[in-house]
Amino acid sequence: MTLHIGFLVFPRVQQLDLTGPYEIFSLLPSATVHLVWKDREIVTSTTGIGFTPTTTFAECPMLDVLCVPGGIGVNPLMQDAETLAFVRRQAERARFVTSVCTGSLVLGAAGLLEGRRATAHWLARDALAGLGAIPTAGRVVRDGNLITAGGVTAGIDFGLTVVAELAGREAAETIQLHLEYAPAPPFDAGTPETAPPPVVAAVRDRLAGSRAERQAIIAAVGRSPATV
Repeated sequence: MTLHIGFLVFPRVQQLDLTGPYEIFSLLPSATVHLVWKDREIVTSTTGIGFTPTTTFAECPMLDVLCVPGGIGVNPLMQDAETLAFVRRQAERARFVTSVCTGSLVLGAAGLLEGRRATAHWLARDALAGLGAIPTAGRVVRDGNLITAGGVTAGIDFGLTVVAELAGREAAETIQLHLEYAPAPPFDAGTPETAPPPVVAAVRDRLAGSRAERQAIIAAVGRSPATV
């Protein structure tokens, strides 16, 4: 039986949010992986890499796994009625509703996170409360059929987690070994708790504009914060 896994692809998507787990799912023999957008025109990521959607909202089959990656482009998506309607429609029947990084904010804007534990990039996690979710720290956070991943590289851990759910641990471990995924970063600066304060400040400054825009959008969406 073919598993249909769909990634929302949109202007200014964070490419690694998408390509990390995409690489993993593409190695699952039973899976067909879709890139979904409103049309089939090339979509440009935050880093300038172009993606060609393989299907459209109208043509997309019902998905076993729906995944919304993050990126600066999620800000307009949170108020995009056509995109939110597609996400809600697919979420009704998907086995797993998922996200990477700030993609969880789109799930929240679609009304899918009310009272549920979810995560996002460390600098966006607090925003989830404004969308009715319970912000939860973690590389991968599961609440029922909702699986959300933290920032960017957490999408790789997320992909392996979902494969284990779909096909078993051995299948996930086989893919992990195939990709030689054995992270050993040269610096211990991957979280705000371990990075030097000047580095944390630099990242906060770099993302301040997008964060302010996102906070204004969430205020406009007007969902009630969940109790943490």
